[in-house]
Amino acid sequence: MADEVEKDQSTMDPTRNINADSKNEVISTSESNPQSPETQLSDYQKGYQTFDTGLTSWLQVVGAFFCFFNSWGVINTFGVFQTYYEQALPNESADDIAWIGSIQSFLLMLIGVVTGPLFDAGYLKGLLTIGTLALSFGLMMTSISTQYWQLMLAQGVCVGLAAGCLFVPSVAVLPQYFKKKRGLANGLAASGSSFGGVIYPIMFHKLQQEIGYPWATRVLGFIALGTCGISLSLLRMRFMPTEKRSLIQLSAFKEFHYVLFCVAMFLGFLGFYNFLVYIQPYAIQTGIVNDNVGFYLLPMLNAASTFGRITPNFIADHTGPLNMLAPAATATGTLALCWIAVHNAPGIIILAILYGFCSGGFVSLPPVVMVTLTKDMRDLGARLGMCFAFISVAMLIGTPIGGAILNQSHNYLGVQLFTGCCITTGAVLMLILRFSRTGPTLFVRA
Repeated sequence: MADEVEKDQSTMDPTRNINADSKNEVISTSESNPQSPETQLSDYQKGYQTFDTGLTSWLQVVGAFFCFFNSWGVINTFGVFQTYYEQALPNESADDIAWIGSIQSFLLMLIGVVTGPLFDAGYLKGLLTIGTLALSFGLMMTSISTQYWQLMLAQGVCVGLAAGCLFVPSVAVLPQYFKKKRGLANGLAASGSSFGGVIYPIMFHKLQQEIGYPWATRVLGFIALGTCGISLSLLRMRFMPTEKRSLIQLSAFKEFHYVLFCVAMFLGFLGFYNFLVYIQPYAIQTGIVNDNVGFYLLPMLNAASTFGRITPNFIADHTGPLNMLAPAATATGTLALCWIAVHNAPGIIILAILYGFCSGGFVSLPPVVMVTLTKDMRDLGARLGMCFAFISVAMLIGTPIGGAILNQSHNYLGVQLFTGCCITTGAVLMLILRFSRTGPTLFVRA
């Protein structure tokens, strides 16, 4: 009873308040010890009452959308570059060229170990500025590169690191503004990667034919610079840190649920990108579709992924993110195994669209799940960064493993089995995580 009276008095104390203006941007305190971690955490928790509302909150979604557009959207464009490089660099094998794209994805996720804690430390604007300039610079240098090592440095390393500087902040900033609508906000923002995966490849493909490779690549660089400028002008931190945060939070690996989640995501992404990389050559080389239709398989997949990122995230706000992520992973793995049985044009088009839709939830919901696994939101950036670094290894070796299987067997069955089994195993672990948190009950928020 005494505790309740003390709590009520603390709540009514006029010297302890939330200064939430019409934009819902700033949360402050007039405690005698403003640097106290306990005080700051209390203020953070109080701020939840003003979440999900206001123009500023939804402008963060717009800013995060363009971060996704220029991080994963650019990374997903590498397929058209791969096709061009195989013709422009006849002395380089397809496997060697594919490593440029793998390095991009690997560095995008790996750098989260640094960018996550830097975000927690309040360096959002710095990360966005570096990402914007480095992305444009990398694409410009790519446009004048003529040798393999130059492309690896410009497009593989520079663009990969730049995309990582844009990606993690866009994921970590939204939970500061949204609680009940967190899934919807994240889904709308994540759809930017799908838009980028549709617009950038088609634009490069058409421009490369009309004005040549160098200027086509430069146009992409200019577009990236302009759209990143939108993110730079809109995104802002709502809660500024008051204490130093460590780069790595090793204590997280003592938590069973966190470790299980990381392992499940590792296995899922180990197989996931094999479908995106090999569905197009599979369809063309086996004569299922011609080159023109084959080129549009990935844009169709990415277009379907737009709806797959928004719809499950919207439902997750009402059912819980784990209740959507586990079925999305299961459906994605099942479709990857169904790839084995598809041998005609309508089937391959439908499969690509369904895979894009189902995988949209699989790739966009993990940050929302991570929020539910994080007790102190001030640690979100570091925990996301460690998880992304773990996933980055899977993304680095996943498609080369698929390529090695293909080279040894000279047919796509091994790649199809590897893809489906990896994602399905990750889905099983996700289901274990879900039931270990909630028990055997089906109809419960998780």
